[in-house]
Amino acid sequence: MRPSCPAGDGARVGCDRETVTVFHRHPFLSLLTFAYLGFVGFVTLTPASQQPDYTALADRVLARLERYPDLDPLTARLSVERVEFLANVGLFVPVGVFLLLLFGSRLWWVAVAAGVALTSAIETAQQSVPGRVSDPRDVVANSIGTVVGVAVALLLTLPGTMRRRRLRAARR
Repeated sequence: MRPSCPAGDGARVGCDRETVTVFHRHPFLSLLTFAYLGFVGFVTLTPASQQPDYTALADRVLARLERYPDLDPLTARLSVERVEFLANVGLFVPVGVFLLLLFGSRLWWVAVAAGVALTSAIETAQQSVPGRVSDPRDVVANSIGTVVGVAVALLLTLPGTMRRRRLRAARR
């Protein structure tokens, strides 16, 4: 039988019967999450003068896609701005996945809130980074990416969640 949580232990997440923190329970996942968040911080908070020209990269990708006539319905609607928006969404999909895996499916809303708070903090910090411009559309794109990541992680963990619920119900 597991011990119950100590009274007043607000530092622990999901502490109904668990006595370990999220980070101790999942050390490798925690390390991977912090490494990815470091990458996100590097990409989003590095001064513009020290970064590659992502607009030129987006232009090259679009030029390459235009070589394939079968992709015309897709490439006709793409612009550099849309590619950048989709890249921002894609950058935060793993954030949503990692946060949901750390917090658990019961606390999916915490993962979404943490992702939105993270992107808001990044955009606020970008105001003081030389050559960076804070853009509310980035908050929207990053938040969409977080929600997509949380949804993907919920779908991938659904079988395990259902199995654990059945086992808990059988023990009662």
